[in-house]
Amino acid sequence: MKKIGLLSDTHGYWDEKYAKYFGTCDEIWHAGDIGSVVLAEQFAAMKPFRAVYGNIDGQEIRMMFPKVAHFQVEGVQVMMTHIGGYPGRYYPEIRAELFASQPALFIAGHSHILKVQYDPTLRCLHINPGAAGKSGFHQQRTLVRFTIDDEKMYDLEVIELGDRH
Repeated sequence: MKKIGLLSDTHGYWDEKYAKYFGTCDEIWHAGDIGSVVLAEQFAAMKPFRAVYGNIDGQEIRMMFPKVAHFQVEGVQVMMTHIGGYPGRYYPEIRAELFASQPALFIAGHSHILKVQYDPTLRCLHINPGAAGKSGFHQQRTLVRFTIDDEKMYDLEVIELGDRH
């Protein structure tokens, strides 16, 4: 059993609430637009850290993390990228890889819009954790926690961190 802390679009902004809410997690996953190497290192110092780079991330972060990550946790195949779209409207650049890999969990950020949606076509759960940083148009900063155990995902929690202002 693994408890996962998921966030995206921090844009270099550190909030002590990340440590508070991810303290009970086994791993932290970041769906891109990390914004700084220092921030990535702060997450990695807390827990095992998986991330993908986003469109605002510079070359140093792009050397540290892939554009698309494929991995397995507790029997669940995961695909994570920054710009992925949503069920029925996947980003064209990622669509073929997504359909070829058939993950049970697809994670993307970028839109700054929190959304959890099941895709019956792929038989896949899609999660966009919204934006945890202060840059962007979103009103509420968010992150997500959930548990993966024996090929199942459950106990998904949306955590509101407060206004982006």
